[in-house]
Amino acid sequence: MGSEATLKLPVIDFTNLKLEANNPNWEAVKSQVHKALVDYGCFEAIFDKVPLELRKAIFAALQELFDLPLQTKILNVSKKPYHGYVGQYPMVPLFETIQSFSEQLSELDQIIRKMILESLGVEEYLEEHMNSTNYLLRVMKYKGPQTSDTKLGLAWSNGRLHSPFHRVIMSGNEARYSAGLFSIPKGGSIIKAPEELVDEEHPLLFKPFDHVEFLKSYYTEQGQRDQSALRTYCGV
Repeated sequence: MGSEATLKLPVIDFTNLKLEANNPNWEAVKSQVHKALVDYGCFEAIFDKVPLELRKAIFAALQELFDLPLQTKILNVSKKPYHGYVGQYPMVPLFETIQSFSEQLSELDQIIRKMILESLGVEEYLEEHMNSTNYLLRVMKYKGPQTSDTKLGLAWSNGRLHSPFHRVIMSGNEARYSAGLFSIPKGGSIIKAPEELVDEEHPLLFKPFDHVEFLKSYYTEQGQRDQSALRTYCGV
């Protein structure tokens, strides 16, 4: 009788890596990042810039936040999808602890994005790519599965990098708190694959699309049910 092996995500150590400084480990870590995103679409990062004390402070603050009365939380409103308080997806004001947490994670995000563009051979787009996004810190308290996030990286890389479906599986009776920093395109941004990533072996998979308009489509009941929402919206 056979047994299935437990799937383990790659663990990548970003300790002592900096965006601007030369580091002999840069190429090795970049290779790990590229392989992990091609094979799995994600990985676990070790990053020493977010100390245990800061993480504890973050989650203590989250418990206080979610304990606020509903009448208070619903005052945080926004016309943008996934901004403001919408059930289990509120955006937190950047008070001191949150700001420190976000600044450290944004450095890791920029390191990873630089590695991705270098590994794809399109590093000349780095400055444009960095300047086209804003950061959104999303915090959650939930007991059920979480739907997968939008697949913008899949379209930008023309399918070269894997973008997996994912969900959180809960165990036990205690509520789970999580905090995630997202780099999202600025309003009016058009997502399109660079010409260098389109060829006979890799034909264009997605037509250029407006990020905000896609979010509006994805935020509908039909969009939430569609497991291939991006392909439905702008697939070639």
